[in-house]
Amino acid sequence: MTDMPFPPIPGFPAGDNVADFPAPKPKVPEKTIGERRRFRTIWISDIHLGTKGCNAELLIDFLDHTDSETMYLVGDIIDGWRLKKKFYWPPEHNDIVWRILKRARRGTRIVFIPGNHDEMVRPFSGMNFGGVEIMRAAFHDTADGRRLMVLHGDEFDTIMLAHRWLAFVGDALYHLMMKLNGWVARVRTMLGLPYWSISKAAKHKVKNAVEFISKYEEVVARAAGERGVDGVVCGHIHTAEIREFEHEGRRVEYFNDGDWVEGCNALVEHFDGTMELLHWPDEMAKREAVPEAAEPGEVATELEAA
Repeated sequence: MTDMPFPPIPGFPAGDNVADFPAPKPKVPEKTIGERRRFRTIWISDIHLGTKGCNAELLIDFLDHTDSETMYLVGDIIDGWRLKKKFYWPPEHNDIVWRILKRARRGTRIVFIPGNHDEMVRPFSGMNFGGVEIMRAAFHDTADGRRLMVLHGDEFDTIMLAHRWLAFVGDALYHLMMKLNGWVARVRTMLGLPYWSISKAAKHKVKNAVEFISKYEEVVARAAGERGVDGVVCGHIHTAEIREFEHEGRRVEYFNDGDWVEGCNALVEHFDGTMELLHWPDEMAKREAVPEAAEPGEVATELEAA
């Protein structure tokens, strides 16, 4: 399908301006490095562009240091729920969109699977905007022959399905926690300490949250097994994980690519089919411990005009 301008999005006041988000030049110039880390496939989700909780700085660094043949955007890329209440879109969020669209122009296959926070895009499933394919769900074949179902995962969230109003209340409380998270992050930065998420730590300490996550993973994996695939990749619950389940005597793999609000994770497939979760703050710390070899005359600058 040929590319077309992004049409207005029903119920999303800023929809008319979406096509204007990617600026001609990014505020944060694209880094020129010796060699990007290349993967066969990258999955990222739950970026929540349009919120103050989005860790744009870390995601920009990730995008500048990695490349892949295919990239899946597994939902909640844009937070339409928050943008409906108050429009917030700093230049760094433009820079993320700019980098993703530039990947598409370079030849990377970009697949966008909208989640519940960017559900306003779901009516456009099957279309292609700026080289970005929009799908309700997708199937991915790994290099070693496994077939994976890829979807955001809110379809299996009982609160979303049965008590949608409660999901909105929870979202409001969650964003209050994100404000606290931001204050803690700024203090840690001033003290020279690495990134750490207070909300992520609290989630793993609360028994009900742990039980919900475990049950959610089981339900999603069972759904994948019932569809005859070897595994499933999802997001939604902001908890990066790789687990194995059994369904009717068959192994079913569960992959959650995490988020870019609390954990700052990505799921990657290496060229031999091996799957790995990257926690980007740790990857940055490793890189700083062993400085990258710079090319002669190398500087941090954008590669070319969009």
